[in-house]
Amino acid sequence: MQQIQLQLRDQLYDQAQRRAAEAGFSNLDEYIVDVVMEGLTAETEILDQRFSPKVIAHLNTIRADIQSGTKTFTEMEVEDYLREKVSKWRESHSD
Repeated sequence: MQQIQLQLRDQLYDQAQRRAAEAGFSNLDEYIVDVVMEGLTAETEILDQRFSPKVIAHLNTIRADIQSGTKTFTEMEVEDYLREKVSKWRESHSD
């Protein structure tokens, strides 16, 4: 096992202390080790498969429309669209 030394800003140290106590760790070192282990061992999602040739072609069409001025989106339209997509995704992935 290796040992390291960390230097944390006071604010970050205080926040880590609080979270360690809230999570029931007996000391900050144990909490930090747990956070690092979780971060390193957590499965990372590979997003490449989501960008299939069909999806990329669709995105390129949208980009071309926007660049040519054929279609523009207001900030509200984008927010509404994304909110709807998130809602549908959550519904389809709920257990």
